[in-house]
This record gives sequence, structure tokens and C-alpha cells, in this order.
Amino acid sequence: MKIWTSEHVFDHPWETVTAAATQKYPNPMNPSVVGVDVLDRHIDPSGKRYSHRLLKKTMELKPINISFTNMISVDERLIYKPHPQDPEKIILTQEAIISVQEVSLSSYLEGLMATTISSNASKGRETMEWIIHKLHAETEELTASARGSIRTPMMAAVFIEK
Repeated sequence: MKIWTSEHVFDHPWETVTAAATQKYPNPMNPSVVGVDVLDRHIDPSGKRYSHRLLKKTMELKPINISFTNMISVDERLIYKPHPQDPEKIILTQEAIISVQEVSLSSYLEGLMATTISSNASKGRETMEWIIHKLHAETEELTASARGSIRTPMMAAVFIEK
């Protein structure tokens, strides 16, 4: 068994990072993942949304790799939570427990898998920054569009009065 861990701080607010995390796939940095299935989602009587992931200001994701499940087991966990000293930043802690069974050279393969997971984690953080940038651009575009549509009728009203 091989254990891999990593920690990364996103210099963005909670709302932005969690919005990006829920929109992470598909993305151009990792074309092998075409989507994410939500097995259960519901809203409780008080209005809270549950997707096996979101609870207050801690978001835990447990991706499941369905390839080679009879030989390789990867228990992966990603935890997003606010930075204790700076609430405008988010800490991502990642861990993976890798087990290769019924294969010779299992220790070597576990090490190889850990290296691959580390590389993919780096791509995942890149993807998060790309999505966050995209979300900011969309917000700015909507804001500019809203400002433009608000000004137009006012200009027309001023023009009509003269």
C-alpha cells in the first residue's frame, strides 16, 4: 500500500473555489475525464443542498476511479476548507491510498500510481485556477452587460424628455 498526500492554498474566496470545484470536469487540462456523475442530491427541509460533498465551509470530494478496479484500488480524498489565518484563501488537502493486488511488482506499480496521481493533482490545481479565471471573466461580462442594459433605457428617457 502506498499513501500520497498534498496540500495547496488557493488565493481565492470560498464561494469561488467551491464553484470551480463543482465545475472542474470536463476541462482541457484532463481530457480523459468526460464528466462527473452525482449519485444522490437532495435539499433538506431547511433548504440546504446535499451532494455527498458540501457541508458548511468544508467540502470533501471522494473521486472513484472505475478503471482496473479488480487489480488497483485508489481511495482518494480532497478536502477544501478556509485557511485558518486568512479566510479569503482556501486550503486543499489531497490524499490517496493506493493498493495494487494480485499483480507481481505491486510495490513498483503503487509507486508509479502515486507519481501519476501527483502529476494529475498538479493539473487539477491548474484546472481550478483556469475555471476560477473563467468564472471571474463571466461575472465581469455579466456585470458590464447589466450596466449597459440599465443605462440604455435611462438614456432613452432623458432623450425623450428633451
